[in-house]
Amino acid sequence: MTATVCALARLLATLVHLRHATTHDVLAYWFGVDRSTVTRAIGEIRPLLAERGCTVSQGVRLRTLAEVIDHLGTDGKTGIIDGTEIRVRRPAAGRKDRDKFISGKNKQNAVKTMVVTDGDGRVLFCSPTKPVSCADITHARQLGLVRLLTDGPAVEILADAGYQGLGAQTGGRVITPPHRKFKKNAPDWYEEMYERQRKAHSTRRIRVEHGIAHHELVGAPARVKRASQPCRRLRVISLCWRGRAGGVRIRGGRSRSGRRRRVCWRCRACWRRR
Repeated sequence: MTATVCALARLLATLVHLRHATTHDVLAYWFGVDRSTVTRAIGEIRPLLAERGCTVSQGVRLRTLAEVIDHLGTDGKTGIIDGTEIRVRRPAAGRKDRDKFISGKNKQNAVKTMVVTDGDGRVLFCSPTKPVSCADITHARQLGLVRLLTDGPAVEILADAGYQGLGAQTGGRVITPPHRKFKKNAPDWYEEMYERQRKAHSTRRIRVEHGIAHHELVGAPARVKRASQPCRRLRVISLCWRGRAGGVRIRGGRSRSGRRRRVCWRCRACWRRR
């Protein structure tokens, strides 16, 4: 196998892992290599992909948050920011910051990243991950968003309630949902005005959710035990993911125990032959 083919194989394995959250065991079975080879290849390719940034037009590539703010200010576009959680495996026992990866909202181990899109929902920037216990507004401050908006061009940034407080620090450039002044026994006219303002803001900000959903990872297959030879379960999972990537129709079925399962017809046929 030539060096060019090896580079393409490493790139393909990394893209499949990032897009579909395919485990390293399944990728190793696909490419006919050891699991450690896939892990090393993904570790080498991911930094290279991050350095390339995001291409928004011919000859325009955005690599940093500062370049994104300058691009939005030059074109006079509105930016939208939001934080999203990515589920990860539990950190190793004995790690000092192990508890920081526990999400209080979803009750799972996860990391957090901040996504910046334009008004149409196109992803322009995705920040490095942080433990999920870090608040959205704290993460934005650590990335230098306040300084970039204060010293940079005039840009309108839409955000959710998790970023309330940035508007005062950036001279009103970060727009968040209105604060609720009446906690209890609010007048009817105030409730109507508050809901109207909140829905108007949500209608403009919903585009960032579309951008995040476009890059959202599908469910990852369950972890399988390592073995010298691929077990039947690993082969079936590998064929199922191969069928999903190739557009094979997915249908539900029942196992021998009566439980529902989702496999493609190719995997069902392979399962019967085995």
